[in-house]
Amino acid sequence: MATEIERRFLVRDVACLAGRSGDRIVQGYVAKEPGAMTTRVRLRAGRGYLTLKTPRYGMSRQEFEYEIPADDARCILDNQCGTRLIRKVRYLVPFAAHVFEVDVFEGRHAGLIVAEVELRSEGEEVALPPWVGTEVTYDKRYSNFALSHFEGPTLPDLRIDFPAPMHPAARPAYSGIAH
Repeated sequence: MATEIERRFLVRDVACLAGRSGDRIVQGYVAKEPGAMTTRVRLRAGRGYLTLKTPRYGMSRQEFEYEIPADDARCILDNQCGTRLIRKVRYLVPFAAHVFEVDVFEGRHAGLIVAEVELRSEGEEVALPPWVGTEVTYDKRYSNFALSHFEGPTLPDLRIDFPAPMHPAARPAYSGIAH
């Protein structure tokens, strides 16, 4: 068992991604009852993962993650997640003593860019890079689970900090995952 402690921020300047390559991620949510664990299935770089997360208490929650066969992950994503899917590209961007995971969302969430930083404790100091904007750690609209349930074509109220969309030349080429 691991404890996940993270802070989340909107990204206001995508220049931090210039010259970086990212991993394409497709993830879906199987089920969640109010107050229960979240069950997530993910494909990343051709590998499958099953993750269970407890509800968040402050910045923390317990996380259980297991590698599963990629074909099993594809089957669950295709047959059990319905429209509760997220597509994004994740970039790792070091800054000061931390590595920020910057997610560039695709599909119905295109234009949303969120940076997460994992901490060792809730009181840990974090030097914030100049390219992050509003902190959304406690805004449930920005959880991947909530985003997976969003039905609208755009998220105008969630993109308050964003510059113009990233230039297509800055995005990586993809192959492999058909989702």
